[in-house]
Amino acid sequence: MNAKNSIELVDVEKTSKVDIDQKCTSCKKSICCNSINQKIPAPKSKEDFDHLLWQVSHEGINIFKDADGWFLHILTNCSHLLEGGVCGIYKKRPWVCREYDNDFCELDESIEEASEFYFSTHKKLQKYCRKRFKKWDKRFKIYD
Repeated sequence: MNAKNSIELVDVEKTSKVDIDQKCTSCKKSICCNSINQKIPAPKSKEDFDHLLWQVSHEGINIFKDADGWFLHILTNCSHLLEGGVCGIYKKRPWVCREYDNDFCELDESIEEASEFYFSTHKKLQKYCRKRFKKWDKRFKIYD
C-alpha cells in the first residue's frame, strides 16, 4: 500500500460542521495552507546574508523578521487543500496543523505588514545589506 492510497479524504458534502473546525474554514481562503514559514537562524555575517540573497532569488521565496525571529516564507499550496478551502485529510492532519492557532492570521494583517523586515526580491534584500554593511559590495573585489 502506498501513502496515496492510505490517505482518508473528506467528502465535503457529507462532512458535518462538527467534524471540521470552524476556525479553519472561516476565511474561505485557507491563507495558512498556501505557504510555509520556516524559522531560520538570525543572519549576522555577510556570508549569512549572501545565502539569504540566493534563497530570495528563487520564485515563491520571501524572507522576513518579526517579533519571533527570522523566517523563510515559502509560497506553496498544501497538496491536501480541497476546493472551498477545506482540508482533505482533516481528521488525520499532521500535528503542526492541529496545533495551529489562527486567533491572529494573515486575514488580520499580512506577514509583510506585521514584519519588522520583509524581503520579497533580491533587490530589496541587497538594498538592506548595503545599509547594514558599509563595505557590502567590497566582498566582490577578489573577483575583479
